[in-house]
Amino acid sequence: MNPLARATRPTRAALASLVLAVGSLTAVATTTGSAHADTQICEAYGTTTIQGKYVVQNNRWGTSQAQCINVTGSGFQVTQADGSTSTSGAPKSYPSVYNGCHYTNCSPGTNLPKQISQIGSAPSSVSYTYVSNAVFDAAYDIWLDPQPKKDGVNQTEIMIWLNHVGPVQPVGSQTGSASVGGQNWAVWTGNNGGNDVVSYVASSPMSSYSFDVKEFIRNVISLGKAQDSWYLTSVQAGFEPWENGAGLAVNSFSSSVN
Repeated sequence: MNPLARATRPTRAALASLVLAVGSLTAVATTTGSAHADTQICEAYGTTTIQGKYVVQNNRWGTSQAQCINVTGSGFQVTQADGSTSTSGAPKSYPSVYNGCHYTNCSPGTNLPKQISQIGSAPSSVSYTYVSNAVFDAAYDIWLDPQPKKDGVNQTEIMIWLNHVGPVQPVGSQTGSASVGGQNWAVWTGNNGGNDVVSYVASSPMSSYSFDVKEFIRNVISLGKAQDSWYLTSVQAGFEPWENGAGLAVNSFSSSVN
């Protein structure tokens, strides 16, 4: 996919913030508190928290069609994912769970943003359930910026594609390969019009992964796309669906920064 194909992606929440500012998204609610019993979210930018430390977000930004997620005590499942978008363009959404700050919504008790030079390790893990009747990627989304930003678009985005189905590709083009976090990856680099993107694409589907985020950050620094003086602002895991998506699930997620 060419760099312009997903140019709208990093600005989705910025656009939402603009609409909120003028008061025309009054119907979009945010569920507060920690989810114990299952919580259903259908609002485009609706969120809740789980385990008292992570935010789960519906994050439907690329379509006006309905999307709903069922949030459990350990993750979430997409229960409705209507409509589709062109596979040569941006995905419909990024339903996900995260540690850190995303457009001023910070997860409870997070120590992010954190300067990269002050991070010893940043272990994370995820477990996925996939479906066969959707076009999607299952990916981490990790954000870096020269400033400890809690709002707005960060300068560099790291994506780790653990699986993808259908004719979809990361931003930019493949510029190399790397062995990081105990796995071999195709490395794609590009810019979507709002930020640099470095994507690591698995050679075969992975339904779970445990790794140190810091290892990927080091590799991105070696590519000249970040510096030790920059900040890690969030660690997110979820799905980017283009077509369908009901049944996709994050079964479990963990993230900490030491």
